Amino acid sequence: MRKDDVGAVTAISDAVHGDFTEPSSVYAERLELYPAGCFVLEHQDAIAGYLVSHPWLRESSPALGQPLGAIPGDTDTYYLHDIALLPVARGTGAGRGAIALIKAQALTGGFPDITLTAVNGADRFWAAQGFTYDEGGAADGYGEGTYRMRLTLDR
Repeated sequence: MRKDDVGAVTAISDAVHGDFTEPSSVYAERLELYPAGCFVLEHQDAIAGYLVSHPWLRESSPALGQPLGAIPGDTDTYYLHDIALLPVARGTGAGRGAIALIKAQALTGGFPDITLTAVNGADRFWAAQGFTYDEGGAADGYGEGTYRMRLTLDR
């Protein structure tokens, strides 16, 4: 992902995530703080999806729509902040590719697991990918039907 891509990323977020979309400033900040975890998917010369990830703290989820300020120095998990694909990119293997990429990123960073916050019923998808529900249940500040989930990585 490049700075020029943030507008397209925000538009995809708006189209895919509904009430859980985030302002462009969130994506711009994630890119600035941890560019190694920010990717776009191009399809027919247009951005059709994105992946945003970064190191984080296992027992919390970043607040929805809010800046991080900084990546904490004592991170203990690799956080999958967001993945979104437009309909044109679905069924192309892009989702599987994104999951492989996030696993590689986490392992390269030395993290034992990946955590995420599942919204809009995505917990069923993530459970099918091997993620389990954190004991805490719902992710703080995201509302009903959202879950913090974790995937322990094989080293």
